[in-house]
Amino acid sequence: MGTIRAQEDGWEARARIGVVVPHADVGPESEFQAIAPEGVFVHSSRVHFGAMRAGGEMDPKIPHDPVRAFIQPPHIDNAVELLAASPLDAIALGFTSSAYVVGASGEKDLFARLAEHTRGLPLTGTTTAAVAGFTALGARRIAIVNPPWFDDRLSGLGADYFTEQGFDVVHHGPCGLPSNQKLITPEALSEWIRTTVAGHHPDAVLVAGNGIRAVGVINALEQELDFTVLTANQVLFWHTLHLAGAEEAARGITGYGRLFSTQPPGGAA
Repeated sequence: MGTIRAQEDGWEARARIGVVVPHADVGPESEFQAIAPEGVFVHSSRVHFGAMRAGGEMDPKIPHDPVRAFIQPPHIDNAVELLAASPLDAIALGFTSSAYVVGASGEKDLFARLAEHTRGLPLTGTTTAAVAGFTALGARRIAIVNPPWFDDRLSGLGADYFTEQGFDVVHHGPCGLPSNQKLITPEALSEWIRTTVAGHHPDAVLVAGNGIRAVGVINALEQELDFTVLTANQVLFWHTLHLAGAEEAARGITGYGRLFSTQPPGGAA
């Protein structure tokens, strides 16, 4: 008998990344998989988010109570525990606004609680990853572009979060685009950053919110503008890869920003 030459079947993996997402959001999974190099796979678990309806529909501005409820026990704890039961290497929380609402100390408390359900797997979130990304890039003056469904108060809480971490927030606010995931295009987001943010001369900009279509603008904007571009899912994926011990895979990613040529401060911590 001849030797069977098996086709790629998805079982051999360089890394397996878990991501917890709102029940009606496909953004984090879509952008993670777009960036992922060969052999890196994305697996998700879903938690009900009261500000989203079937089909991904949302109100023009999301209320804050569902944001806070998203990270309350037991649902997110159960989602993390079920995800961690799989043979993964690290877990990401694909949600930004909860960290804005509870602040850096509240986020640390959340991570400590969820650590009881991760089976020892490392876990990170968007804002924690962004702090690591800004630090790795040496960026101190930062701008934050929030989704249009964040209100001014939520945006202000986000600015407070990063100010508490020692960054100089030179601009923040919800972007002036249609408050509908399906209507935000790379062209429109690029133009908003070009005309609204560039004049503040930040070292780096973060396009926050894991549900906003953003990773496709990174490379072109960095080539055009004199600052680094981070987006929620890009920086979260970068940090999670390093936590997973997949540094080589992370360094091999091109076309999604200067970030992937850097290492988180203190390794993957």
